[in-house]
Amino acid sequence: HKPLGDLARLKDQLETDWGITDLLVAPHILPQVQQTLRQGKWAVTAAIHRDLDSSRPTLIALYPGLKNEAYGIACDIGSTTIAMHLSSLLSGRTIASSGTSNPQIRFGEDLMSRVSYVMMNDGGEVELTTAIRQALAELVDELLGSQGEGRDKSQLLDIVLVGNPIMHHLALGIDPTPLGQSPFTLATDGPVHTRATDLGIDAPWASLYFAPCIAGHVGADTAAAILSEAPYDSETIQLLVDVGTNAEIVLGNSERLFAASSPTGPAFEGAQISAGQRATAGAIERVRIDRETLEPTFKVIGCDLWSDEEGFAEATAGSGVTGIAGSGIIEALAEMRSAGIMDESGLIGSAEQVGTSRIEAEGRTNTYVIHDGSAKGGPRITVTQNDVRAIQLAKSALYAGARLLMDERGVDTVDRVVLAGAFGAHISPKHAMLLGMIPDVPLDKVTSAGNAAGTGARIALCNVSARNDIEQIVRQITKVETAIEPKFQEHFVNANAIPHKTDAFPNLSQIVTLPDVSFNTGGGDGGGRKRRRR
Repeated sequence: HKPLGDLARLKDQLETDWGITDLLVAPHILPQVQQTLRQGKWAVTAAIHRDLDSSRPTLIALYPGLKNEAYGIACDIGSTTIAMHLSSLLSGRTIASSGTSNPQIRFGEDLMSRVSYVMMNDGGEVELTTAIRQALAELVDELLGSQGEGRDKSQLLDIVLVGNPIMHHLALGIDPTPLGQSPFTLATDGPVHTRATDLGIDAPWASLYFAPCIAGHVGADTAAAILSEAPYDSETIQLLVDVGTNAEIVLGNSERLFAASSPTGPAFEGAQISAGQRATAGAIERVRIDRETLEPTFKVIGCDLWSDEEGFAEATAGSGVTGIAGSGIIEALAEMRSAGIMDESGLIGSAEQVGTSRIEAEGRTNTYVIHDGSAKGGPRITVTQNDVRAIQLAKSALYAGARLLMDERGVDTVDRVVLAGAFGAHISPKHAMLLGMIPDVPLDKVTSAGNAAGTGARIALCNVSARNDIEQIVRQITKVETAIEPKFQEHFVNANAIPHKTDAFPNLSQIVTLPDVSFNTGGGDGGGRKRRRR
């Protein structure tokens, strides 16, 4: 006897039962209201999305009967790897995780190579966007079907994405070429609210939130890492470093935050290294060099034994020793410097200068042999002079970026260093400091945050108010553009030395005594200064 439409009746009941007023209704819900109400015999579950940008709640899903679960996805789109997590929006629990290599790698190993591809190929941005969206869609399908449970896609209600600015632009279908040249302009640095279907993800009722970027080369992944590690709540000065193809660096405390990026390149991830490879089974991930015999021992991914321990050959028979990962090459160089095989400038000494047959001449330079598997048909894994130079360039860019932020903040030291990212989680703090990747601090003040960007994305997924927090914080961060800062080059040159040409490392010197060696013969064939035994 009350001639109201079905949607009006639903709104009335939501107001009566739950106090929800002034309700907006997502357009995709309208065609389903009547069928759903009747299918559920007038008992339904409504999903209400409260967006902080709007004072009005929105009806985004309607189910017949009782639904006691809803899902969300948090995803970190890295230039090398995509990491995705499926979470319960009721409990916040992470139900499943998955990842895959970024398919854009075939267009270029590093970000600038991909921007160059877009510049040089008509329609290149469409190819790159299609590749990343297809990978995202496949991962979503995989997670919803994981553990043998075919989850209903209509229960996926929210997706949070983070990524560096170029991944951000390409995922959203924005031309990234302005990010490839000064002044490195973002199309938008604010949060993006859209629907999952707009990015080709088959989740008909899911909202999609892309976190805000900070600057032209400091993206939403760094914003998420800041949300995870909360340096803005700290009284001590923290240095947050996400080590990757492009290193994002954040420095500061509750008073003020600074952010920058440094073009480290792909060397830390095994690219440009003679025996380098990605971190997969069989890759060397740990290296130690005996200070007296100069013989190396190592660990490979997938085996807990060191190479000189009984059972190592049998344990690695399946994978073999296939190459050296980023963490392994960092430790190898740091150990070579500590053992006197390499001098402060990064020059590898000859077999005569160093006193080991592990050194082999290679033209006008020298190479250190870590493993020779050629007798069994495997690879010879060596550290060449070119490998040393590639890592030097990468670590110098990283350190110079951090030093630039310290200048901006007006400090010579930091209180704490946090290594973020999948790669950062596997770096030995001692070897990273010995190599000169990070400033000198007590080793117990160097910690790993793992994939802090992914953690921050999950926080933003499960706590809508956290999205508002990070949006406010991002607006207050001081951005430093390393590419146009005059002092960056000076810091870069000084950081080429191992660990550093001018900066003191008092904490490091308490635990490591570096040998005073120099293998620079000035271009002649003489022996140079011999290594001094400690």
